[in-house]
Amino acid sequence: MIVTGAGRGLGRAFAEAACRAGARVVVAEWVEAWGERAADDLQAAGHEAWFVRTDVADWPSVRRMAEAAADRWGRIDGLVNNAAIASGIGGKGFEDIPVEEWDRVMRVNVRGPWLACKAVFPFMRRTPHGKIVNVASDTALWGAPVLLHYVSGKAALIAMTRALARELGEDNIAVNAIAPGLTRVEATETVAASRHEMYVRGRALRREQFPEDVTGAAVFLLSDGADFITGQLLAVNGGFVLH
Repeated sequence: MIVTGAGRGLGRAFAEAACRAGARVVVAEWVEAWGERAADDLQAAGHEAWFVRTDVADWPSVRRMAEAAADRWGRIDGLVNNAAIASGIGGKGFEDIPVEEWDRVMRVNVRGPWLACKAVFPFMRRTPHGKIVNVASDTALWGAPVLLHYVSGKAALIAMTRALARELGEDNIAVNAIAPGLTRVEATETVAASRHEMYVRGRALRREQFPEDVTGAAVFLLSDGADFITGQLLAVNGGFVLH
């Protein structure tokens, strides 16, 4: 299976959890140092993992990633679309977001998952039960302010999940999404402490959220136990949004 943006943060946590569940994982990552370190650590722990440098917004790069995975392991039966731009873009009102920044977020956060699905589809359709998990965000469920490009991109990913579930169902490929809440990872280090505190106060389970709180949902949706679940969105946020 393939996990995009798997060099650190939630992506790395997804890769680690998938390996523990018995998967062979392609660590698809743009930052070479992060990707190599993640793959090396997984291999040192006895797992089958392989780093492939990937720009998810670039079609030739994504296509090469899928072809390399299929050539190495003969199949692609799982994909986690995790790669996204999140760091350092919050805090701007919609009228203050630079056009170039909006376009960059959309290229990675929306175009990227579409390209990854497009690239793996020819190989995944040959498997009995392909699984795609798109990593959205609960910001798209409650309309988080001063983060319009990120929120819009994650909302688009939720809609993409539902449409793809319809299109890929004939090939026994299930497409689902998870919507994590604000999670303590490297990408959220720039988020104001007040936002973290707001999440804790608003959750039914009143504590901070960590990667291990999210990975179980993704692993389940990738498993045989989720063969008849598709087109669904699972909010994994401790009850901040009851969806």
